[in-house]
Amino acid sequence: MHIASVEDDPAQSELVQSMVTKAGYRFTVYAKGRDFLAALAKPHDYGLLLIDWELPDITGFDVLRWVRSNLGHGIPVVFVTNRGEETDLVAALHAGADDYIVKPVREAVLLARIQALARRTVSLPVQESPFQCAAYYVDPVNGRIELNGELVELAPKEFELALLFMRNPGHLFSRDVLSSSVWNRDIPATSRTIDTHLSNIRRKLQLKPENGVRLTASYALGYRLELLGDEEPFTDNAT
Repeated sequence: MHIASVEDDPAQSELVQSMVTKAGYRFTVYAKGRDFLAALAKPHDYGLLLIDWELPDITGFDVLRWVRSNLGHGIPVVFVTNRGEETDLVAALHAGADDYIVKPVREAVLLARIQALARRTVSLPVQESPFQCAAYYVDPVNGRIELNGELVELAPKEFELALLFMRNPGHLFSRDVLSSSVWNRDIPATSRTIDTHLSNIRRKLQLKPENGVRLTASYALGYRLELLGDEEPFTDNAT
């Protein structure tokens, strides 16, 4: 996969380039936002974008808005930022970022994010044949999930929610995305619907390291099903 980055700090761009090229990815970096957009406006083969928040000419938000307005949501975007406040990260996700990394960039975290987004991209169209996710056998067509060979009884929406996570391990899902993907409608922040269903699948499926997974949560940012061994991105607040 060819990764493109916009980053005006030479030391930071060299560090990231070393990390991703060592992992086997091609890498192209731009120092200015407008040069980055000019390259994206031409035919290219970029499969993932890394966008720095602070740029010398335009903001990373400007770049992100242009990407989503002109290229749609086909290219995953990871926001890279010095800002660790939840309000900033929520703003980036609502603006169309698929994920975020807080500087200083750690190699394990960066590669885990890239690999998770790459899996999601190459898995399209949606997988309908049965597949294995850690200790779970998932049958999308027949609506079955087995844990270590034993069928787990799930309500329809619980199954849809679990299936979304297991199809996309490592991907961060905001509450808005969960409500639109599973319930096909907006669910008010005051509603306990999502929390209740998350609690149910956590309990029924025993989503814990002993079974090769963990469900991590930040209620302002979203939820992520991680395969055992992935770097934990934030504190797991049990539902």
